[in-house]
Amino acid sequence: MTVTATRSILRLINSTLRTNHFVGLQSKCYASTQTTDLKEILRELIPKEQKRIAAFKAEHKDTVIGQVTLDMVYGGMRDIKGLVYETSLLDSNEGIRFRGKTIQECQAQLPKAKGGEEPLPEGLFWLLVTSQIPTQEQVDWVTQEWNNRADIPQHVVTMLNNFPAQLHPMSQLSAAVTVLNLGSKFAKAYSDNVPKSKYWEYAYEDSMDLIAKLPTIAAIIYRNLYRDGTAVGAIDSKKDWSWNFATMLGYDNKSFVDLLRLYLTIHSDHEGGNVSAHTSHLVGSALSDPYLSFAAAMNGLAGPLHGLANQEVLIWITKLVEKIGETPTDEQIKQYVLDTLKTSVVPGFGHAVLRKTDPRYTCQRDFALKHLPNDNMFKIVSQLFKVVPAILGDIAKIKNPWPNVDAHSGVLLRYYGMKEMNFYTVLFGVSRALGVLAQMIWSRALGFPLERPKSETTDSLMAIVAAKKKTGANVSDRTKA
Repeated sequence: MTVTATRSILRLINSTLRTNHFVGLQSKCYASTQTTDLKEILRELIPKEQKRIAAFKAEHKDTVIGQVTLDMVYGGMRDIKGLVYETSLLDSNEGIRFRGKTIQECQAQLPKAKGGEEPLPEGLFWLLVTSQIPTQEQVDWVTQEWNNRADIPQHVVTMLNNFPAQLHPMSQLSAAVTVLNLGSKFAKAYSDNVPKSKYWEYAYEDSMDLIAKLPTIAAIIYRNLYRDGTAVGAIDSKKDWSWNFATMLGYDNKSFVDLLRLYLTIHSDHEGGNVSAHTSHLVGSALSDPYLSFAAAMNGLAGPLHGLANQEVLIWITKLVEKIGETPTDEQIKQYVLDTLKTSVVPGFGHAVLRKTDPRYTCQRDFALKHLPNDNMFKIVSQLFKVVPAILGDIAKIKNPWPNVDAHSGVLLRYYGMKEMNFYTVLFGVSRALGVLAQMIWSRALGFPLERPKSETTDSLMAIVAAKKKTGANVSDRTKA
């Protein structure tokens, strides 16, 4: 099968998914129950999904779903279909879909806080876990669960309060999450020889506990570094997850709270191949508990080619303002971009998978048009949106000249007073927990095995290619490990 033929098949598959003809959990074939207990709903869903996947594998286990080229192997495994990740799917033209729902659909259909305009992340988590749009009562149940589980052990607080001020916020987040593993219900259950069929229950408990605690941990880090160590205060049971988070950070502006709800929703998941999601999936496959798996994911998110990119965008725009002013012309913007391209790339533009404007960028732009249309930094972002794609589009090797999610988020946070760019990735990390932990629950429920792909050396690849040329036939792996 040729690469072109494979891509045609995959386009057909994506079209099928989009029109909801695909039978199964992804298309909500199971009737939505009105109970507010998320764990009980999972008890109903999991056996059905286990049976569906078992039948699918039994019938089609030998079906070829793609082709691997040498360029893919050396190119970061781009486009290799090599793992199952249920909670979201990234389409190169449409962008991310959360359990089949676009961001626009999530904004329209997910429950909102009273007086708020953006979806509650609690609702997005429910969708990721169940593939069902929750009711307001179900979302309220999640909010109360997280509020009730939010207490931080004293030894974690003590550790955070004793970190040196020079330690990056992401390093502090990773360390704190790792130490939370002391209370892991999954680790204890495993040591107690709990049956594999029960693993998901303890992964669920750890995941709910961790998500509940992350805003407080992040707020302690923020206040220790940027607010003279002032106290974060207590969780307010009348506030939702994002509102409590904003209050603990020290921001009570109503629009900022709504921005945070939007931010935590849209950064939650981006299918399973990105660094943070794949890391959590890989480490979790070793049956490391959700704390250790998520901590590993955060170490990946901290990299400049992943989560750190949002602060790099704002740094670049800040330097632009310093050089050509707060109200530059389009021509000045164009020249600054061309000068940048002589030595580096334009941060915030392009994506490994997407081939159009990132819908996560678009919804942030819509938020800015509504709440800060006259902000000079936003105006510059808008100019970049107009100028940069045309420039990058003339560079042959750039497949996607359009802005991604990182091109906008920093400017929004800065507008509301959060100018500490080193902290932006921590916000990203808190959000990403929703996606990777929802998937981890399902990974344990479906009994996904230890991830162990086959690697090759350059010499062994050369031997495979030589043998293929000599025989004119495909040469498979010679060994298994």
